Amino acid sequence: MINNDVLRRVRYIFDYSDAEMIKVFTQADYPATVEDLHSWLRKDDDPQFVAISDIQFSLFLNGLINLKRGKKEGVEAPVEKRLTNNIIFRKLKIALNMQAEEILEVIALADFKMSKHELSALFRKPENRQYRLCKDQILRNFLKGLQIKIRGE
Repeated sequence: MINNDVLRRVRYIFDYSDAEMIKVFTQADYPATVEDLHSWLRKDDDPQFVAISDIQFSLFLNGLINLKRGKKEGVEAPVEKRLTNNIIFRKLKIALNMQAEEILEVIALADFKMSKHELSALFRKPENRQYRLCKDQILRNFLKGLQIKIRGE
């Protein structure tokens, strides 16, 4: 999925204001401005639309983890230079402190079926022979289910 789409959906799911979105970025020590935020949240066909980079979006997700779970003492979470759906999904799972059963329940809310084995393959290391790529459809259905769970139908 496009990072900007996920950013827009996360904002909607948690009903974050501009100030709350900026707070998420500051949790990862990134100085995002309201102007940056507005350019990232615009529709793709808007002339003032700006694509959020993988590094900036990784910092946002790290900030979301810090905000939801508290900052860890010691080593900060790595900032990925290249994001994949698997990494985005894993970071959202960590931020929301969700177990496999909870994720499967959320995905089921979006009328999408997935087994626990299929889900665990998404969170494995890419070198593992059981590793599977997280397709846009899976991440989109997880976000849709999360929206239904948190905001209602």
